[in-house]
Amino acid sequence: MRKKSILALIMAGCLAGLSLAGCSKGNNSTEADSTNSPEGKTKLKAIIVKHSLTKDVGEMKWLTELEEKANVEVEWQQISADWDQKKSALFASGEIPDLLFNATANSDFVQFNGLFEDLGPLIEQNAPNIQKMFSEHPELKTLATQNDGKIYGTPRYKGIWPASTASMFINKTWLDNLGLQVPTTWDELETVLVAFRDGDPNGNGDKTDEIPMDFNPIGWDFTPKLLLGSLGLPLSNGATDGYFTEGAQVKNFYVDERFKTLMQFLQKLYSQNLISKEVVTQDYSKYQSVARGSGATAKVGFTWGWETGDRFGNELKDQYITLPQLKQHADSTDELYWSNDYYYQNYGSNAVSISASSKNKEAAMRFIDAFYEPEVSLQVLFGGMNDTDKGIKDNGDGTYAILPPADASLDPGSWKWTNSFADNGPMYIADALKDKVTLGTDMQNVLKEKAVYEELISKADEKTNVYPQNFMKYSTEDTNILAMNQANINNITDQKWASWLTTKADIEKEWAAYVSSVNSSGLEQNLQIRQKAYEEYLANLK
Repeated sequence: MRKKSILALIMAGCLAGLSLAGCSKGNNSTEADSTNSPEGKTKLKAIIVKHSLTKDVGEMKWLTELEEKANVEVEWQQISADWDQKKSALFASGEIPDLLFNATANSDFVQFNGLFEDLGPLIEQNAPNIQKMFSEHPELKTLATQNDGKIYGTPRYKGIWPASTASMFINKTWLDNLGLQVPTTWDELETVLVAFRDGDPNGNGDKTDEIPMDFNPIGWDFTPKLLLGSLGLPLSNGATDGYFTEGAQVKNFYVDERFKTLMQFLQKLYSQNLISKEVVTQDYSKYQSVARGSGATAKVGFTWGWETGDRFGNELKDQYITLPQLKQHADSTDELYWSNDYYYQNYGSNAVSISASSKNKEAAMRFIDAFYEPEVSLQVLFGGMNDTDKGIKDNGDGTYAILPPADASLDPGSWKWTNSFADNGPMYIADALKDKVTLGTDMQNVLKEKAVYEELISKADEKTNVYPQNFMKYSTEDTNILAMNQANINNITDQKWASWLTTKADIEKEWAAYVSSVNSSGLEQNLQIRQKAYEEYLANLK
């Protein structure tokens, strides 16, 4: 979500001066960061990049209790939007807070060498919970370790999330109202969308307020790129910037003939007014709000999202069903796939980093390690285990239950993202804990809804058709080349898919020149670098 907030604007103004120091309370020098409070607690400064729904973390009782337990007093700076645009100026200033939550990427450790502390020795000395995590899941230490052998960010692990990020939803009530069957092919989908456009399926007497099809920009999670699986293209782990593996070769779908076929189909639908006119420009908040309709009146017929309650809200969710992957045509013989996102959903890197100039690294590490204690990790993900936060119930017998929203106006997903760090926090949900937690209705529903994709997801061979983005590491030189090339590539692909979708451009005629321009902008070089890193990953895969 990219909703701008007053806080974001304030932060942007501060970053223009290449420092966040002016946004903090009181004296802002690095030396002042390291003083103790009158109560003898170690004072730390932290920045957290959080979800736009997430409330002020200072209002989370579980976090206050954690600070107390770790004997630290943390001054939080909270960012909810446009972090990628802001962080370069902050990091270039050299003045960063002691702790950075969900704020760093592997490329930052290369580009801003020396700015972040090597956490390896600190973990050995001060982090028993993280040591236990590395012992039980050694791949998490591999995930966290950079090419220079150092650890600059702690990983996160859930293990209880499904292997699919997106589901494909269609309004079954609309189908029933119009006497239509659930589509199984692209051709049948087109027929259904035309009926949605013309038939007033929401029954409010207005034939102009239905949006037959809606999606996020192509490169995001909830988009028709998932239909590439109809054409035998095996996406995985978000397919960031279009990268995927097929037969152990790293490829990019933006220059794949199957992407051309997809764009021709989408262009045909758009020309018939079957796709929202906002798909190119709308942000995530707008995308979500439109799908929630107006009261009991749904507005969207076919779309992608995480879970029906999250996508459509409590009042409309029961109108929708999860749609299995579609064939292109009834006689198509392409192997069907659905994106295998298990790593993307359950493994994360760089949950927390420490400034190399922090005066209290031991206290900072002690505080980080506290997040990885089993009960705390549950609260990081689902909200506090107390009467104030009302996120989790401790059953008293070693089992736990995720509570429904205390605010009945919110769906469980919105409640979680509002009242916890959620997926953006440092955590280790140990495998031994999985059977002891009764998930909330939203996650139970997520697992139920996504079950239709399990067979297709399982077809993706881990050693040939699953792109392990999080686990791949690059040298300083390669990191810089990848970043520079990708900016040039994205300038072309982002403009071209939008242009093809919304105009009558002859995609077939333009395709060869487009592919040539993307390749010459650095894609061929990026594929070579990524192939090398992928093969190094495979060599170490057990």
